[in-house]
Amino acid sequence: MTPSSPAPRLTLGLPVYNGERFLAESLDALLAQTFTDFELIVSDNASEDSTPEIARAYATRDPRVRYVRHPRNLGSAFNHNYVIANARGEFFKWVSDDDLYAPDLLRRCVEALDTRPELVGSHAWTAFIDTDGKITHRLDYALASDVPDVSRRFRSALYVQGGDDIYAVMRTAVLRRVQPCGSHHLADRTFMAELFLNGPFHNVPDYLYFRRDHPRRADRVAPSLRRRCVHLDPRRADRRRHPVVRLVAEYLGWYLVSIWRAPISLTDRLRCTRDLVVWVLGHVRWPGGRRAHLRNSPDPATVALAGRPRPAPEPAGGGDS
Repeated sequence: MTPSSPAPRLTLGLPVYNGERFLAESLDALLAQTFTDFELIVSDNASEDSTPEIARAYATRDPRVRYVRHPRNLGSAFNHNYVIANARGEFFKWVSDDDLYAPDLLRRCVEALDTRPELVGSHAWTAFIDTDGKITHRLDYALASDVPDVSRRFRSALYVQGGDDIYAVMRTAVLRRVQPCGSHHLADRTFMAELFLNGPFHNVPDYLYFRRDHPRRADRVAPSLRRRCVHLDPRRADRRRHPVVRLVAEYLGWYLVSIWRAPISLTDRLRCTRDLVVWVLGHVRWPGGRRAHLRNSPDPATVALAGRPRPAPEPAGGGDS
């Protein structure tokens, strides 16, 4: 598919850096989707392995695939924003070079967005897989993302971990309305919180998204706060210009800016600002005590999570950017 051809309904953006190990497997799963009206942009951050050869081979075989190689590694945040900026579809979804996707994932997510115009995004439940593609455990989805109450969605984004909604099929117009992906501490969480402020997210009640756990996953390669930020933007390595206090301050400030940018009422802005203040004070009062922090959430559904054990691994058969 060339940029001059008719625009597809959906753009898949695949930011990648040195993804040779699983890239072909992921591309096969995407190109085998039952929903076929999409373009797939593979945006390569100057990979040093065989990623270019793999991606070019797929682009030659399937006109829906477009391969772009950047002259140097500009960081994961740049790469994620690049594919949004170049998307032509009404809908957009980030995809990964190491994950797998059930054949009906795209179809069922697009159907939900077509049925419910108030939705910002639609995803499905997540299961973790190993390097061989076998399911190791399934995740509970605990976020209150599909409720009409803006404040409750925002509280859920603050207090609750879990879910892979950043990989949802989303409305491109909304993605271009919110702030671009940042490179501060926990930038993915602030990005999703702003999207939750813009509207609800639906989760298809079926395990259709398979997230691969392996030693080269970005959160394992970059375990510290600064290394994660450097992975997002290499300029964050400069400690004088980007001290940790700045990385954390930007994280907190992003939430506040998001509230006052969102297309919500003044009442909802004030409620969400109150929720943010309570959440920040909770971290001050209960440093390191996540369960105590959860118990002091104003959301009853969140309070209940404080006593919930983590789901145990469930045996079953079945990157960097």
